[in-house]
Amino acid sequence: MATDFRIKRIYDLPSAVDGYRMLVDRLWPRGVTKADARIDRWAKELAPSTELRKWFHEDATRHGEFATRYAAELEDRRDEIDQLLKTIDNPTITLLTATKEPAAGHVPILEGFLRRS
Repeated sequence: MATDFRIKRIYDLPSAVDGYRMLVDRLWPRGVTKADARIDRWAKELAPSTELRKWFHEDATRHGEFATRYAAELEDRRDEIDQLLKTIDNPTITLLTATKEPAAGHVPILEGFLRRS
């Protein structure tokens, strides 16, 4: 069964087409209650390490190097990530983030990795 991955901001309203809603940020988003978030899982382990996240936030022009380092972190956790995906019985997984511009952050890198898994 092919999985359809989507990216959405946690601040956007939940939708019936979201499928399995997974928050993929290491930090809980400001101003969002757990009830309002309506997530199925908070997958902190899929987010960049704290050290990498802080390094990237110091200088957003490092996105290319950030992508390489984050992909390496994901690869190091491949078995754990594969096990996680096996527990999800839904053809649609929505990756949720608090990032203002999701396309400029870690979620597209994660989505690409998950699609290849």
